[in-house]
Amino acid sequence: MSNRRNFLRNILAGATAFASAKVLAAQEAPDMSQPQDPHATTPPKHPHDHHEETPPPQLVETPDIPNLPYRLDGAIKEFHLIAEPVKRQIVPFKAMEVWGYNGSCPGPTIQANQGDRVRIIFDNHLPESTTLHWHGLEVPMEMDGLPYIAQKPIPPGGRFVYEFTLHQEGTYFYHSHGAMQEMMGMIGLFILHPEKPYKPKIDHDYGIILQEWAILPNSTVPNTANMEFNWLTFNGVSAPSITPMIARLGSRVKIRIVNLGMDHHPMHLHGNQFVVTGTEAGRTPESTWRRENTTLVGVAQARDIEFDAKYPGDWMLHCHLPHHMMNSMSDLLSDRQIMTAATNDPQALSQMQTLANSVPFQHIHHAPIADNANEVPGFPQDAFMDMGMDDAVAKPETHGLPRNWSANMMGMMTLVRVLPDKKFDEIMQMKKRGTADQPAPPTEHRHDGN
Repeated sequence: MSNRRNFLRNILAGATAFASAKVLAAQEAPDMSQPQDPHATTPPKHPHDHHEETPPPQLVETPDIPNLPYRLDGAIKEFHLIAEPVKRQIVPFKAMEVWGYNGSCPGPTIQANQGDRVRIIFDNHLPESTTLHWHGLEVPMEMDGLPYIAQKPIPPGGRFVYEFTLHQEGTYFYHSHGAMQEMMGMIGLFILHPEKPYKPKIDHDYGIILQEWAILPNSTVPNTANMEFNWLTFNGVSAPSITPMIARLGSRVKIRIVNLGMDHHPMHLHGNQFVVTGTEAGRTPESTWRRENTTLVGVAQARDIEFDAKYPGDWMLHCHLPHHMMNSMSDLLSDRQIMTAATNDPQALSQMQTLANSVPFQHIHHAPIADNANEVPGFPQDAFMDMGMDDAVAKPETHGLPRNWSANMMGMMTLVRVLPDKKFDEIMQMKKRGTADQPAPPTEHRHDGN
């Protein structure tokens, strides 16, 4: 290890010390700085015979999370990873202060190829010691990241260099091997592309990390010892802030789902059947694939699902645990409580409008309720949950969704938008230009449910 450190010290001599992930991104010139668009109008074709050159891998897109760039040191792909505190906006009206990597929580996605030699230069900018574990990867013992057994804990301000050869392929992830640090958000995807392209051919490849958080209304720091969670996220954000996944009608879609939290998540896709083609141990034999539309992703597990996008529409993908399909409603009420039996229409409207004004966004009235609603035992349930904020979460991927689409999008839910060519290409052009969706003109704000 000392020889390796001396070698690294020599090749990095004269380089400016990197203070943050933003500085790293600005100073590195990685091969993957211009990644292939996984939604390109004309995706690369797979070779028809052994005489054709194998195309570059189809990069995985992780909505709301960046890729980690690398540079080549000879034949070695060299990545820089920094553990540091991160501020993450969950939804327009709620932020959290967590821990992550390179300014992101979850950390940036590492993508490499089967057979690559990789080097991860890891700096610890946390106030306590930490390590990195490569979940599911078959690496030498001294690279495994288990504190004290595989390596000494990396102290605050310390650096450790991980280096190993990748002989697997599939969906893996990296994370701290401290239990409470994991609950503070310290995880990222590690995608290993196969030597030979997958069959059937994949046109759109997405990655999602599932996490839960316990954050009191007057706090921004998760309670990592709590067993009850009030914020549920995909890739560090909660619906409706989660960026929808876009697919061209007639394409084949792959979604990689990783869970590192305290709850298991039954992941359900509307309107389509899929097959589970991989786990945290890599791709599974086709003989084991089975048709499903809900698959349980357990703690520390990964599930790869694939389906043919043959039905146009905006299909929801979500955890089917009822409490995971909502945000913390205590943040929506000014008195920080949900007094179910006492809540009435004017009170709920006033509280939600106050919140909307603070962001700001236009609050649209919830779905209609009966005149005698408060006389019915158990009311309200879902009546005051609607919180439309289309304009606050607008982006190219939301273009064309119906007005107030965001009202019932909460917690662990997002959309897989299967679009015909014209609409698909329009959104892809918007993404390239970096222009956000322009919501439809607001309708008159009424309090009668119409």
